[in-house]
Parts: sequence; structure tokens; C-alpha cells
Amino acid sequence: MTIAIFLGSLIAAMMIGVPISFSLLLCGAALMWHLNMFDAQILAQNLIEGSNSFPLLAVPFFMLAGEIMNAGGLSKRIVAFAMSLVGHVRGGLGYVAIMAAVIMASLSGSAVADAAALAALLLPMMHTAGHDKARSAGLLSAASIIAPIIPPSIGFVIFGVAANVSISKLFMAGIVPGVLLGVALCFTWWWVARKENVQPPARKTRAEVFHALRDALWALGLPVIVVVGLKFGVFTPTEAAVVAAVYALFISLVVYRELKVGQLYGLFLAAAKTTAVIMFLVAAAMVSAWLITVAQLPAQLVTLLQPLLDSPTLLMFAIMVLVIIVGTAMDMTPTILILTPVLMPIVKAAGIDPVYFGVLFVMNNAIGLITPPVGTVLNTVAGVGKISMDDVTRGVWPFMIAQFALMFLMVLFPQIVLVPLGWFYG
Repeated sequence: MTIAIFLGSLIAAMMIGVPISFSLLLCGAALMWHLNMFDAQILAQNLIEGSNSFPLLAVPFFMLAGEIMNAGGLSKRIVAFAMSLVGHVRGGLGYVAIMAAVIMASLSGSAVADAAALAALLLPMMHTAGHDKARSAGLLSAASIIAPIIPPSIGFVIFGVAANVSISKLFMAGIVPGVLLGVALCFTWWWVARKENVQPPARKTRAEVFHALRDALWALGLPVIVVVGLKFGVFTPTEAAVVAAVYALFISLVVYRELKVGQLYGLFLAAAKTTAVIMFLVAAAMVSAWLITVAQLPAQLVTLLQPLLDSPTLLMFAIMVLVIIVGTAMDMTPTILILTPVLMPIVKAAGIDPVYFGVLFVMNNAIGLITPPVGTVLNTVAGVGKISMDDVTRGVWPFMIAQFALMFLMVLFPQIVLVPLGWFYG
């Protein structure tokens, strides 16, 4: 009955158009009423405490770093560097997009920010070169969701806080899966674009490659600083977010000089608006998470899933399929916040490594950003690239299938995630 109250109130609220954050609060109130413990003061107290978390300070700074990166010329130089390396090969612009997405993922941690930058910079270029516009938009959408996997990742920060899992370990564990997502996209792009008769641009000279590298070197230094700093304990993930924002600001204002002081207010405001949405979602979800624990919902689910606890691989398959279904109708952040407190006790009972689960869980939610009909990244690319949502959806399918295939491969072979993590923390 408790599970029915929880799911029924949440789904009913969302179906009548109530925003997800307020739906979570209504769901929490319904659970409190069902448990005969309704108290507005307890509700308010848990709402405030839900966002009162030091690690969550990473969110606004990573959002700000992404805004500065796009406005300050870092994204443009990364694309130019990738173009100098692989732009001349057959289908080279697609590989440029993938390489740029992997590099930019290590700067912002936001799929939407990367999608907007890539669509603005590369989609017109790919269309002019002769690539199918829908297929190009689909590739850019799929490449953008690498951002929540490669550190720094806002998704890992939110999951780490909700699940009480080391954010530093999540960051390190996401590096190899993120790069493998890029490799999977390269193979898929080669397959779908092999019959396109597109003349690639001329190969860059060694001097031009060196010039592009020198121009992008300051931008490429940021991921190195973040990864090395986390690995050797120089700063925490929250402090890494501050380092990323300050570094991006310094490079944009002083080195590249493409960002003007007058633009800062707009960038700070944009980052603040996005952060406010995320933080209110987190606060509302923490109310539901507390009540889920009080109502002992995880224990009831563990009992229901008892037959699967002896087979962690089968359990992971079942959870991944569940997340795929939820991801078609819900954005990444609310999905993480709603499902994490429910699933983590089950994962621990089955003996599954929480960091390994976190990487696959966030990866699944990231791919959910390109699954129709809700797909936030699809909407972003469609809006920025001035292309219909139907065309972007048609173009993204082969790339989305490749990413899901890689994810399920990691379910079968956890060593893909755990062995590289051992290299960092062995």
C-alpha cells in the first residue's frame, strides 16, 4: 500500500502538469499523511536540510564554468584543435564533433551546455559540407551526453550526495566509460556515414596543427588540473568546481580576451537560474527520500526482489531496463533523486559495488537525455540548430542504440569500470 501511495501520488501530480519538484513535495506530504505523521514543520525542515550540503556547492560552479567556457572562446578553440587533427579524414567532421565533445565534457559536466555549444559551432559546418542534417544533429546530441560521465560531472555530484558515495571515486571511475562512449560513437558514425559522398577539407599542415594546439592549450589544461588535483587529494570535488570556474574565467578574460566584464552579469544569472532549478529539485527529493526511509519502502522492495539478489548481473539488467523506461519520460536530475534512495539499499543487499552502480546509473540517465519524447538534449540541439525535433530524433537512433549496447556490455563485464578505478585507487 505504501508503494502504491508513493508512486500513485507522484505520477498523478506529474500527469496533471505539476512541476516535478512540487510533485515530489506533494508525494512527501501524501506519504506523511498515510503514515499518520503529517507536520508542516517537519516538511519544511527536511526541505531546507535537503539542499544544505557542502558537496552540492559544486553544482553552481560547474554550471558557471560551462557558461564561461562557451562564451569565452574555450569551446571554439577545442573544436578548431580537433578539426586540425581529424578533420581531413573521410567523415572527419563527425570525428571532430566526438573528439570535441569528449574534451568539452572534461570542462563543464553539463550535457545541455555542451549540446548548445556543439550545435552552434558544428551543425552548420556539417550541413554545409554535405552531411545529412538530421544524422549530424543526432550525432551531436549523442556526443553531448558524454559530459555527465567524464569528470567533472554534475550527475555524479548529485548521485554522490543522494547515495552517500565518494564523488571523487565516481569522477575517476567515469573516465574510461566516457571515453568508450566516444569510441562507440566513432564506430557508429563510420558505419552510418560511410556511403555519404562528402569531400573532407584538406589536411592541415604540421605548423597549422601546432598552432591550433598552442591556441587550445589553455583550455586543454583545465581537465588535467581537475583530474590530477582529485587524484592526489589537492582539492575536493567541490573545490575542483571552484577551480574550474575561476580558471575558465581567468582564461576567458585575460588570456583569450573574448569575454567582456559586461557579459559576466548575464553568465552569472544564467548559471544561477539553472542552479536554482536543480537545488530546489534536490531539496524536494530529499523530503521524499527521508520519508521513503521512514516508510521502509527499500526493505519492501528488497523483499520483492529477493529472487534477483543472488544474481547481481540479472538484477543490474532489471534496474537498467527500469531506468531506461523512466528516462523516456523524466529528466536526469529528478530520476537520480527519486530512484537513488529506493535502489541503493537493493544494490548494497546484492553486493554490487556502489561506485560501479553509480557510473552505470548516471550513464543510463545521461542517455535518457536523448530518448524521446522528453529528451532535453534533443530539444536543445533542435532549438539551437533550427531543425525539427522529429529530424533530430530520427538521426539520433543509431548512436543511442550503440550507447545502450555499451552500457549493457558494462553490466556483463563490470571490470570495464572497476579495473581502471583500481588503477587510480589501487
